[in-house]
Amino acid sequence: MNYRQKKSRVLISLLLCISVIPMFFNPSWNLSVYSFGPWKSSFCSCLKCIRDGDPRFREQIDASPEPFLPRKHSISENDFLWWKKIKQEKYDFAFFNATVDKVFEMLPIISEDVEPRPDRCRICAIVGNSGNLNGSRYGPLIDLHDFVIRMNYGPTRGFEVDVGTKTTHRVMYPETASLLDHTTHLVFFPFKMEDFLWLIENVGSDLNKQSLANKNLVMILNPAFMKHVHQVWLQKKGAYPSTGFMTLAFSLMICDEVSVFGFGADSDGNWGHYFEKIKVQNFGTGYHPGKYEYNLIQQLQKIQKITLYKGH
Repeated sequence: MNYRQKKSRVLISLLLCISVIPMFFNPSWNLSVYSFGPWKSSFCSCLKCIRDGDPRFREQIDASPEPFLPRKHSISENDFLWWKKIKQEKYDFAFFNATVDKVFEMLPIISEDVEPRPDRCRICAIVGNSGNLNGSRYGPLIDLHDFVIRMNYGPTRGFEVDVGTKTTHRVMYPETASLLDHTTHLVFFPFKMEDFLWLIENVGSDLNKQSLANKNLVMILNPAFMKHVHQVWLQKKGAYPSTGFMTLAFSLMICDEVSVFGFGADSDGNWGHYFEKIKVQNFGTGYHPGKYEYNLIQQLQKIQKITLYKGH
């Protein structure tokens, strides 16, 4: 980013802050995530970078498999066998490799740069779907981030005050798919072989039908990374990690600063969604170790690797 771009970014951000503070300011917000200025750090140009500080945390990040499948994909058969158990797949490793090869023939898959750069400050907002976003008035704050990564259905229309309007990346799989605009990255989470086949048909196909997403902006989560998150981060708790936690995990690798919104239960202890009315109280998290994941998120906040906004 050159000097003129930085200067423009500062001006725009100040104008946005001036316009929203009277109506939306919440004294609990930590605006230190906005690192506009010439500050330098050992790993990025933000005021505070994820990889700075504790070398053990940095080593854990660096030891992770690539979060997204690269064009020369090469996951091990052991990684495949772990992934295969998620949905009790019947296909073998050879079929997996052949299918992924076909995906790469049809889609120019993006493998995001995970290496930090001293001239870059990439600030990301991870927006979950927790009911604790209702009444939070986080919308303007969320929209100030460079990347705004949303999950599954998570709508913005009608909820702008609390969740914002900006979406740069949308995490989805076939059962939660929705039509994306031409500028939004599809971050595809494959949980079974049929998911890859679905991707080819709905995004990579040249048939005369509307594509679900821009095929030039597709990123596919690496099954080896899923396994790593489950075994290393979650210590094998639960059947497999939740979509939200895997999203947070990959954001720690592609972002320089991370803000987390809409995770955990609401103030009544319900694990519901901000866009749904709760008819029956829900204190469980299904197949996922939701409470364990949320405790890890709080630990990341404690050691200042993320900024957690707990909502309403």
